[in-house]
Amino acid sequence: MEYAGFWRRFVAFIIDYIIVLIPLKIIQAVFFPINNLPSNDQMLATGAIFHSIAMINIIGTIINWLYFALMESSNKQATLGKMVMGIYVTDLEGNRIGFARATGRYFAKLISALILCIGFMMAGWTKKKQALHDMIAGTLVLRK
Repeated sequence: MEYAGFWRRFVAFIIDYIIVLIPLKIIQAVFFPINNLPSNDQMLATGAIFHSIAMINIIGTIINWLYFALMESSNKQATLGKMVMGIYVTDLEGNRIGFARATGRYFAKLISALILCIGFMMAGWTKKKQALHDMIAGTLVLRK
């Protein structure tokens, strides 16, 4: 097994971020346009902006979760960004992960992010190139 290092994973993440951002921005522009609020009442406008931002965050989380969990648990075992970079996600034995484990891995990324993103950087110095969320979920990211 050849483990995928930090930089390869980072570039894959940037690609995936752009891929997910495009539909999210389209949804925001169509359903939650915060620039063209019809009300002159400042309190109502502030509430509408808060509602729009909250809804975009909720929808964004759902889109991200489904994108990563469905793709990483698919036969490809990788998101589009990971495919471009020639890497894929497995369990500790090199087998395909299921949707539940992929979901756990996705939400464990919150822990990796909360500690100043050190959890992500761990992929650069751990023996198996695992980030904190990989250790929590029992996954590996391998090179093809």
